[in-house]
Amino acid sequence: MTQSLFNRGKAGRLSPLRLFTRAMMTGVLVWGATVWGAAVQAADAEQAPVQDENQKAQAMFESLFMAELERSPESMAYLGIKKDYGKWDDYSLAREAQDLQFTKQQLKELKTLDRKKLDASTALSYDLYEQKLQQDIDMHKWVHYDYPVNQMFGLHSHIPSFLINIHNVESEEDAKAYISRLNGVGTYIDQLIDNLEVRKKEKIIAPKFVFAHVISDSENVIKGKPFTKKGEEGKDSTLLEDFKNKVNKLEIAEKQKAALIKDASQALTDVVGPAYTKLIAYIKTLEKVADTKDGAWKFPKGDKFYRDALKVTTTTDLSAKEIHQIGLDEVARIHEEMRGIMKSVKFEGDLQDFLKFMREDKQFYFPQTEAGRAEYLAQATQLIEDMKKQLDSLFLTKPKADLTVKAVEPFREKSAGKAFYQRPAPDGSRPGTYYANLYDMSLMPSYQMAALAYHEGIPGHHMQISIAQEIQDMPKFRKFGGYTAYIEGWGLYSELVPKEIGFYQDPYSDFGRLTLELWRACRLVVDTGIHYKKWTRQQAIDYLMENTPNSEADNIKAIERYIVMPSQATAYKIGMLKILELRQKSKKALGDAFDICEFHDVILKNGAVPLDILEGLVDQWIKQKKSA
Repeated sequence: MTQSLFNRGKAGRLSPLRLFTRAMMTGVLVWGATVWGAAVQAADAEQAPVQDENQKAQAMFESLFMAELERSPESMAYLGIKKDYGKWDDYSLAREAQDLQFTKQQLKELKTLDRKKLDASTALSYDLYEQKLQQDIDMHKWVHYDYPVNQMFGLHSHIPSFLINIHNVESEEDAKAYISRLNGVGTYIDQLIDNLEVRKKEKIIAPKFVFAHVISDSENVIKGKPFTKKGEEGKDSTLLEDFKNKVNKLEIAEKQKAALIKDASQALTDVVGPAYTKLIAYIKTLEKVADTKDGAWKFPKGDKFYRDALKVTTTTDLSAKEIHQIGLDEVARIHEEMRGIMKSVKFEGDLQDFLKFMREDKQFYFPQTEAGRAEYLAQATQLIEDMKKQLDSLFLTKPKADLTVKAVEPFREKSAGKAFYQRPAPDGSRPGTYYANLYDMSLMPSYQMAALAYHEGIPGHHMQISIAQEIQDMPKFRKFGGYTAYIEGWGLYSELVPKEIGFYQDPYSDFGRLTLELWRACRLVVDTGIHYKKWTRQQAIDYLMENTPNSEADNIKAIERYIVMPSQATAYKIGMLKILELRQKSKKALGDAFDICEFHDVILKNGAVPLDILEGLVDQWIKQKKSA
């Protein structure tokens, strides 16, 4: 799973706090089959005026992207731009209407280009941008179809996460900007409450299980100094500790450092503490009217919302019914492969017995200690280092950005996902990060460690996202945008690729790879089960218990994730299946001329694209190889 640059378009989040529906519904496209063909046909246009119109188009892509980017101080910070560095994004209800008008104006401006005069590459970018903007407009009707706070994401956890991980302090001015953001938390939380209230009126309220998580995470933010009462012992709060660490590294006078820390403490006491206390009180009130209905079907026009969400997530026209069946078929296939491993290790019993053994045997788990966590991180890092040495056999293009492995921070580890990736800063000031959630070591079996590291790190998200970000001539909206099926499909495909070059020699590690693929296949079943077939939370949990080796706690956390993020979990397997289909198609068409390095270059060198566009790119490569 990626923790992407922006949250307003899953991997292209042009407002880090436009939570999941905007993450799903804006900036991520639903594609027809004609786009790539039209882009290729554009190459046959008259040659004389092409260069001028292409230059005009590239300049417009840049200006449109920057105009949108500058409306989001947080997004600029993700990119290492320190303009409006002391501000938060505007999350007000009034801004929603402004955003819609802004997008309409951008689309109007884009259409002043003469698309017929563009070359194939630029025409593809034009089509991608046009579709992005049009979908922003079309999907505005679902703007409130999300849960602005939940156990996976929300302003309550984003505020500390952003300040700790994204707000760099390299000067006294940066420190003052940090304090400014602390002083802005009150307004930010008020805007959040307004958003929750309007959803309440529209009968879009998170299921009851969500609230305990949100309350706990919010309370964690205001634990410790300076929030403790006089005379109480306690360590610094998460934010005060972060601020002190950053300020103390500055080469300024101690007196200046002390003044900055005093101002930050005052902002935490006067603004942050009361804001979170207010939010917690509101959440507790909202909890009283929440129900236990889990699927998107409970929303007004929820069936139509989920249909659109699936189209956006998968970039296909697959129906919920079709996706459900694909999941069932894949679960059956993977179970058969697991039985083969079961036989190879001479396990006596049936598959259910083997799943139980893998779930419970202590040999597969690190100790629930700091030493156990450190060992996990060390081994995960080594797995990635070993994979780096093999990249020349798989890839023509490698990322320049470095990759680090970190544990999820304590303030959010209890509710955060199992593992995720955060992209590097484009200027190289911040490496890519693979986060492993080590809060509960019983949820991180050693046999899954390799597949997780390959998915989130190398050759997975770090390869794909960093390469796209580093492509020199690609418009920024494509570098930093994305399509969930492509991104997560590549991540899951990247779990398989190492096996094909000799990794996963330990059968239990290979079983771990299969458990994660099985997990993604089960997602097709349970996501559509919850949001289309009206399964209850418990029905979905029971399905995972019966078909995976994961613990009950792991399964509960997973189902709760799928409940608050309708359709997102379907992207992984659908995307992987398409990449494998295209690879097999290429091998069949090219025979001995097939080159895995070239194939991967075709998949990665155009950045994230919809799956049908990806197929068009592969078809074009096959055609070129055959005619060479």
